[in-house]
Amino acid sequence: MSGLVTHVPPAPLRPLVSSAVGYRAPAFPTGVHRGLPSRHLTLVVELLAPLTVSGMGEPVSAHGVAGGLHTRPALIDASGPQEGLQYGLTPLGSRVLLGVPGGELRDRAVDLADVLGARAARTVERLRAAGGWDERFRLLDTVLLERLAARRWGAEPGPAGVAAEVAEAWRLILVSHGTAPVAAVAAHVGWGRRHLGERFRAATGLTPKEAARVVRFERAQHTLRARPVPLADLAVACGYADQPHLAREWRSLTGTSITAWLREELPFVQDAAARPARPSVP
Repeated sequence: MSGLVTHVPPAPLRPLVSSAVGYRAPAFPTGVHRGLPSRHLTLVVELLAPLTVSGMGEPVSAHGVAGGLHTRPALIDASGPQEGLQYGLTPLGSRVLLGVPGGELRDRAVDLADVLGARAARTVERLRAAGGWDERFRLLDTVLLERLAARRWGAEPGPAGVAAEVAEAWRLILVSHGTAPVAAVAAHVGWGRRHLGERFRAATGLTPKEAARVVRFERAQHTLRARPVPLADLAVACGYADQPHLAREWRSLTGTSITAWLREELPFVQDAAARPARPSVP
């Protein structure tokens, strides 16, 4: 049986955790699932077998995986059933909860033990022994709240927070769905384009231009998952110059064409009850 369970984290975590879901999925028909670029850095705890991810730096295989923002697909071994939790993190969440700036995780998926140490293995074991989704979410929330408290009280070292100008640039890119010109974003926050690009990339892992590409793509992908849309109309609605521009960007970011992706995903996109929910962007 497949399914997706959504969760609202406690209020102190909400500026840091942008999404939280539990997933249960059978083996994927092709044996490989593409984790597509999105606005979320990720923390995934896979409870059945180790999660094996390639296509982003060195391959990793672990029950706990952390991943940064990326502009190419993460290739996830989905040849067997999967069950676990995936928390999407904001750039500030990466710094505070993982202790790693987003720039250090760009196009990378790493063993959670590499960023949390021995705590990662203890967290995985406790989650695997938990009795259900409510207990699983409570346990992972507690671990993250403890990380947050330790940072606040200086018990654990960690990188400084995200600059207000970077946070505002990130917000503007998101609310404009990736259509705000980089020059306008830089002018809005009072920085030059080069300085904004350097600071933004260090904090998030992407340049403002790359972030805009990912956000536009994310909107297009979510639209296609929700309902059939003529691709020419989709291109206009999501801020692309035309349909060929959409097609080029789609292939660049996913490694496949829109039609090939639809052939792989469409049965699950159209039938929400049967759609496998699985980790998407480790």
